Amino acid sequence: MDQQATQIATFYGQYGKRIFDIIVALVLLLILLPFMFVVLLVLLLTTGRPVFFTQTRTGIHQQHFMIWKLRTMEMRTVSLDIPIMSTDGIPDDFYFKTATDARVTKIGAVLRKLSIDEIPQLINVLKGEMSIVGPRPEVPTITNAYNAMQAGRLDVKPGLTGLAQVNGRSDISHGQKIKYDLQYVEEYSLWLDIRIVVKTLYVVLARTGAY
Repeated sequence: MDQQATQIATFYGQYGKRIFDIIVALVLLLILLPFMFVVLLVLLLTTGRPVFFTQTRTGIHQQHFMIWKLRTMEMRTVSLDIPIMSTDGIPDDFYFKTATDARVTKIGAVLRKLSIDEIPQLINVLKGEMSIVGPRPEVPTITNAYNAMQAGRLDVKPGLTGLAQVNGRSDISHGQKIKYDLQYVEEYSLWLDIRIVVKTLYVVLARTGAY
């Protein structure tokens, strides 16, 4: 990488990515606000309160924050079956989601398919806890079980979408997800972020790997 390219990459990492996040988040919020009022009303009438779901997630450098989503599940909890006693991190062949979770409501399934439930995380982006593009944030139960290599995905802010999300979403294994996340940490740039955002639109409309 020549000196000019290095300077551009450094500027984007220090300042440009945050500017990109703020501009994109504000534009999306302004565009989606009327639509969100309709969705919230439908949720309130069909599933009742609360319409929002909050959960502690792990952000950059193991910092915890509260993520916001639209509630897509019934109000009951099921413990995560995660091999936290592993001495070598989360197994590569582990899958965190299945397509048959009985807790997901009918309207929630639609919201998940179109990723509408993730829209409130634009607030997390504006607060600086997340980026538009980056590895998806996981719960501390998962990140606490990472090995040193897996923890490398926490070297950047988590994102609304990311390289793993446009390459399989929930259909790929944990090992594949880590591979894409680490690749993003090493290679992220303005152009890569723009390509991922554009590809995300296609993936969402195709409704692949979302449940």
